[in-house]
Amino acid sequence: MKIGISGASGNLGRAVLAEIAIRNAGAEVVAISRTPDSLGSGVEGRLGDYDRPETLASAYAGINRLVIIPSADLRKGIRGKQLIAAIDAAVAAGVEQVVLVSAVGTRKQEEPHIGAAYWAGEQHLIKVAPAWTVVRMSYYAEAFAGDAQMSAGMGVLTGLNENRVAYVSRDDVAAAVVGVLIGDGHEGAIYSATGPKSFTGAERAATATAFVGKPFGFVVVTEEQLRGGLAQAGLPDDVVNAVVSIQSDYARGAFDIVTGDVEHLSGRAPRALEDVLNALASSGS
Repeated sequence: MKIGISGASGNLGRAVLAEIAIRNAGAEVVAISRTPDSLGSGVEGRLGDYDRPETLASAYAGINRLVIIPSADLRKGIRGKQLIAAIDAAVAAGVEQVVLVSAVGTRKQEEPHIGAAYWAGEQHLIKVAPAWTVVRMSYYAEAFAGDAQMSAGMGVLTGLNENRVAYVSRDDVAAAVVGVLIGDGHEGAIYSATGPKSFTGAERAATATAFVGKPFGFVVVTEEQLRGGLAQAGLPDDVVNAVVSIQSDYARGAFDIVTGDVEHLSGRAPRALEDVLNALASSGS
């Protein structure tokens, strides 16, 4: 069996490659990226650029199972188009099963909401792929660490209302994805890769305090206040829209979901947020 990793040079793509190596699946692995030379030796690297669909047909040729990892492009409408192009290329190349990485709580949403691309990708995948699986991920624990570090000066985490989030480590998402790629019986399934616990705003503030070593509080703000603060910090509009989109999903409870899917797919329990943060602190990240 030949397994393809589309988006292999990103953080999640590299984690998927590492997980496959650890689990010694015995499959041929093809790493597909805009920068295949950056992936080093040990896997077959192929050029595949979501913004150049003509490169994807040859990149996906001969692959039995393919995971499509979304890009980090936040421009309005771009990521949805990229996902649709990648899915069409996979179908045209004869890929037998396409696995799409999406986000928990995905539903019909309009641009520029960050979830619009996931919805467009999922719907297109279901319509055209001969066999498909969706792995929806919760918010990264590693991203929470970055949020806490950036907010250390103010000592405040904000939300559009009181909410809960089940943070998941990137490595656990990768493990879930690999479980689908090397396993059987996952066709037509939608999995949600989450951490083992959902955190309230106050719990997140306490966790950030322990991680950063400075006191944090949790404050509810309006969307106007959130947008204004982000703009005042000099963030570009696309980033502001992404943050507000995520916070609005927090507010409606989209990330307040805890499942056993990581353990089911990987054979190991997902790591607790505190354990991920302790590891990052120990490594100096």
